[in-house]
Amino acid sequence: MQTFKTRDEIPTEFKWNLESIFTRNDNWEQDFQTLQNRIPDLEALKGTLAQSGEALLNVLQKRDEIFEVLERLYVYASMRKDEDTTNGLYQGMADRATQLYVRATTAASYIEPELLALPQETLDQYLQGTPGLALYKHQLDDLNLKRPHIRSAEVEAVLAAVGEISDAPDSIFSMIDNADLKLPNIKNEAGEEVELTQGNYLTYIRSQDRRVRKDAFEALHGTFLKQRNTIAATLSAQVKVDVFYTRQRNYSSSRERALSRYNIPVSVYDNLIATVSEHIPLLNRYMKLRKKMLALDELHMYDLYVPIVEETTDEITYKEACDTVVAALAPLGENYINNLKQGFAQRWIDVYETPGKRGGAYSGGAYGTHPFVLLNFQNKRDSMYTLAHELGHSLHSFYTRSHQPYQYGDYTIFVAEVASTLNEGLLTEYLLRNTKDPAVRLAILNHSLEDIRGTLFRQTMFAEFEQEIHNSAEQGEPLTADALTAMYAALNEKYYGGEAVIDDLIGIEWARIPHFYYNFYVYQYATGISAAASLVQKIMHEGQPAVDRYLKFLSSGSSDYSINLLQKAGVDMATPEPVRQAFQLFEAHLSQMEELLS
Repeated sequence: MQTFKTRDEIPTEFKWNLESIFTRNDNWEQDFQTLQNRIPDLEALKGTLAQSGEALLNVLQKRDEIFEVLERLYVYASMRKDEDTTNGLYQGMADRATQLYVRATTAASYIEPELLALPQETLDQYLQGTPGLALYKHQLDDLNLKRPHIRSAEVEAVLAAVGEISDAPDSIFSMIDNADLKLPNIKNEAGEEVELTQGNYLTYIRSQDRRVRKDAFEALHGTFLKQRNTIAATLSAQVKVDVFYTRQRNYSSSRERALSRYNIPVSVYDNLIATVSEHIPLLNRYMKLRKKMLALDELHMYDLYVPIVEETTDEITYKEACDTVVAALAPLGENYINNLKQGFAQRWIDVYETPGKRGGAYSGGAYGTHPFVLLNFQNKRDSMYTLAHELGHSLHSFYTRSHQPYQYGDYTIFVAEVASTLNEGLLTEYLLRNTKDPAVRLAILNHSLEDIRGTLFRQTMFAEFEQEIHNSAEQGEPLTADALTAMYAALNEKYYGGEAVIDDLIGIEWARIPHFYYNFYVYQYATGISAAASLVQKIMHEGQPAVDRYLKFLSSGSSDYSINLLQKAGVDMATPEPVRQAFQLFEAHLSQMEELLS
């Protein structure tokens, strides 16, 4: 495995090209100062919006000009900070960009109340009679749905100003998780003492040596257990922020408010949990096979990630992973593949783990930049899948920004996870088609089953946890460390108790999940993999017509509601059918694995 002690040791080709956004920090500073001086111009237009269609257009254009630059400022500073979360300079720049965002949001806070004070008939007249305003029609239609939840201009200004404070729980947890929390050393398979990090944890929890994965599990969760009260206070504060906004906006629940942001019916959430709960016996069937193949009397929580078949390949280098992903995504067409190769050539990707670097992986960027991918590549099959996943996000961003104006040049998280998990599905299809060795096929099937278990079962369990903790907070119940741990342990019992021992330490796992600070975010992983499973089958069986629909979907950004965009691509998430199709794929792969093993 390729390892580097410092970031400076990494060859340039393996580091993302943030200089393509700002050549030097001085250029960032210049844009920051210029934008800072422009915000009062937007604020000065307060009260003018209703004068005419031209006045409305002027306000919306000035708002977008400010936020387009602001987005680049924030993305650059935050990604620089993610290179080394201990770097004080970039911490400061990211904080300043956040503060400027709050200032800009506060300055623009009058727009929605003033718009909603206009009768719909007047807005319709403005749209028909003002050249250029038609661009904003979908935004204005979407805003109209929020009429019952928008407050007066004065209250909106206060709510916008609270933004910087409301971001504090997530920021505090991020610093604890990425910068301050040091994991202990463990002994690897050879008995050598190694430092456990959040980046290499996945390697050790998948070790064939049960002692190693048990040690890694206990070291990681034991460290978070020592911080349980601090992190419980942080998560509780985040949930209180959600409840505060819910009540100020007059929603019946925090979940309703979160889903309404993208016009997703609450029934989609309920349908997901209900359909997944019905299929827990299928999860138990897989757990039973896992226990049998590992020859264990008891299946523990630290046994859930180790491959249940012998690994059959050497380490997968980054170049090999790139080549394989390109071949696997070929069904999406020559243009898609050329854009993918462009990403490699233009250094979209920051590949390797270094001290202080943010853990995990993500795809980022802003309108007017190319996409960026942060990885912590570990030369394993999982890392190759992560590469395919994040490139799904990045190509979605690339197509959206290439085909949509700034106003619709982004997409909701609800559809984002479709593009990323579809890439993973195509990678699995490719590997299975091109692998005859039964042992290798077993390894790929094992990965596929783990992907669906981790994304559909596990993320839905997370979604249930989010729902429970918000329900508790809305009813005035305190979210103590003990209460959070008890709720989380009970859900693990529901999902895994049929075949696994629910170790005490698993109850503290909630403390290390950053997505719980994102306000009902994780369910979209589960709906995403369900939609992706459906689309993969359409692409493989229908060919070009399905590809054309999918590429149009990638190019649509936020020009329509997510539910509608997926329907146009051929998937109706208002029904349980896509979730069931994902489970059909899971059962098919499980049956293949059982047959090969027999």
